[in-house]
Amino acid sequence: MSDSQPKARAIRVLVVDDHAMVRQGLRSILEVYPGIEVVGEAGDGEEILACIKKVQPTVVVLDIIMPKMDGIAATRLIKTQYPQIAIVGLTRELKDYTSYAMKKAGAFEVVDKRNVVAELYDAIQRALAGIDRNL
Repeated sequence: MSDSQPKARAIRVLVVDDHAMVRQGLRSILEVYPGIEVVGEAGDGEEILACIKKVQPTVVVLDIIMPKMDGIAATRLIKTQYPQIAIVGLTRELKDYTSYAMKKAGAFEVVDKRNVVAELYDAIQRALAGIDRNL
């Protein structure tokens, strides 16, 4: 017997932050939600593209301020090569100019790290909806 209902595809999330403890915390927050699978982690902007190729995420959640390559530059690269990936930026200081730069680079949302527990899941959902509308 075959199942006549198609299974919902999991939202595949790549978490990028230069602090391992933050990555672990984000993973813990996201894995509580059904339908979300954290498929990988990266510690800086330079690791992102190789990681994307390997784990094929639906969404990248990344810190704006990182060594080697910041989140704004990384977002530009991701959106150039993988326009179908939704990006949610993270920052510990929500400033208008960094949020603007991140969104201009291609992120759909920028979430303040202090509110990440309450806001990240909804931000991911909105980013995915935005990608679906634009493709």
